[in-house]
Amino acid sequence: MRAVSPSFNAHLQGEVTTLATCWKITRTDGVVKTYTDCDKDLVYASLTYLSIVGFTPSSIESKDDFSVDNVDVQGVLEPGYITAPDLMAGLYDFAEVEVFQVNYNDLTQDRMMMRRGKLGEVRLQKDTFVAELRGLSELMQQHIGQLFSPSCRAILGDARCTVNLASFTFAGTVNTVTSSLIFASNALTQAAGYFTGGEVQWLTGANAGLRREIKEFANKQIVLALPMPYAIANGDTFNVIAGCDKLFPTCKAKFNNVANFRGEPHIPGTDAMLKTAGTFR
Repeated sequence: MRAVSPSFNAHLQGEVTTLATCWKITRTDGVVKTYTDCDKDLVYASLTYLSIVGFTPSSIESKDDFSVDNVDVQGVLEPGYITAPDLMAGLYDFAEVEVFQVNYNDLTQDRMMMRRGKLGEVRLQKDTFVAELRGLSELMQQHIGQLFSPSCRAILGDARCTVNLASFTFAGTVNTVTSSLIFASNALTQAAGYFTGGEVQWLTGANAGLRREIKEFANKQIVLALPMPYAIANGDTFNVIAGCDKLFPTCKAKFNNVANFRGEPHIPGTDAMLKTAGTFR
């Protein structure tokens, strides 16, 4: 049962209701976006909720097994509102979302909260997007603690790894652009694979401030795991961080960091266990 004001509850009990669903999206960079499925803009709590054609939330379904709630919102990509480059740039990743209903004929009746949570998977479909809203109960599904693994569980440079990233970070300038995925820099003379699994941090250009994981590196050329949302141009500057494949030999030879390796490289794998089991048959 959801808590509502007495006046809002009286409206719900009436024969005819005038309800509008509102969405408040607060991005991790502090930008707030507000929308409504009403056929006119609504001003509620000093914020203007924009009426956008094609902005359609699904029905809200709650479950008792802590699975992801069945809440999606579909909208049309429009300049000035929500754009494909912004979605691809990750600006809406983990954004906080509030979904509530109001009486659009009397906004003084307060609101009825329908769902709170964070944005999950976002899919692009031609000129539209579909975003999944994950409720607070979905956090109960997350793993807490660590599992044994032959590969390292730390992230290169974090508090567990302790590697000084400054020693493995290099500056570069784009000299050749093949696509939004592939570019080359004459400053990168490292051996093939040195930056594979690493990260590019853009300093200037249309993608300034964004990051991308590196899929492959060879012959001064970088292939990104995902395309950049904005065009890469000659002269764009960036920092690039060496890659780590989480393996013990790499930790020893490349980073000299065996003492902080957060894995169990000598644990016997499935093949070894099956061979051992076979000796007792």
